[in-house]
Amino acid sequence: MIDLGRVSALYRTHAADLARVVADQRRFRESTPSMTPQLDDLEAEITYLLLRDARPAHVMELGTFHGWSTSWILQALRDNGSGHLHSFDRIDNVRHTVPRELTGDRWTFVHGDVRRRLSDVPRDTGYLFVDAAHTAAFARWFLADLFPLVPSGIPVSVHDVHHGRFVLPFTEGAVLLRWMRERGVEGFTASRRRAPGVYARLMALREELGLAGARGTTRNPMLWFTMPG
Repeated sequence: MIDLGRVSALYRTHAADLARVVADQRRFRESTPSMTPQLDDLEAEITYLLLRDARPAHVMELGTFHGWSTSWILQALRDNGSGHLHSFDRIDNVRHTVPRELTGDRWTFVHGDVRRRLSDVPRDTGYLFVDAAHTAAFARWFLADLFPLVPSGIPVSVHDVHHGRFVLPFTEGAVLLRWMRERGVEGFTASRRRAPGVYARLMALREELGLAGARGTTRNPMLWFTMPG
């Protein structure tokens, strides 16, 4: 289960490595003016920490844009010493931005619409990261067609769900949360608006550990859960 206790423990376990990665990512952002980072600080760091903990053999990333999330994932796989990232997007900006020292033989980029590339989805995915078209229609597609292709029990993250205290109807988040409620799936978020207590606890922990974010952004709308059986 992904919850505040687990995430807090991972911050303590990997504090030194995370501090180094944050510094690397800050330099990457500052040296790549064409890049618009999509993940805020807490959600990027938690993604890194969960990947360090899960140690997946294969990660699927749906949506890359300029490679901010891609580089965070690759940092975790490098530090694990194993794992391969399979990234899917209709645009290929990421090919020109992600640092080559991170890619090596641990990254495959699949260019095109994932809805037509399901044969490229690794069936032994150990972590699923979704940050693509944030529409109700796309959510219905990935719930019906993509989720059945990945194993139960793996961590899943979906971006841009909890921007506010409440999720708007007829959105990707509304469709996903209804699906989760129907299956009794608990979610976790560090969203400043949706979960201010969690956000405050983690910010205090990061201050205690001497961690500063790579961007300085605080919204953190990501939602995590464990894929049900």
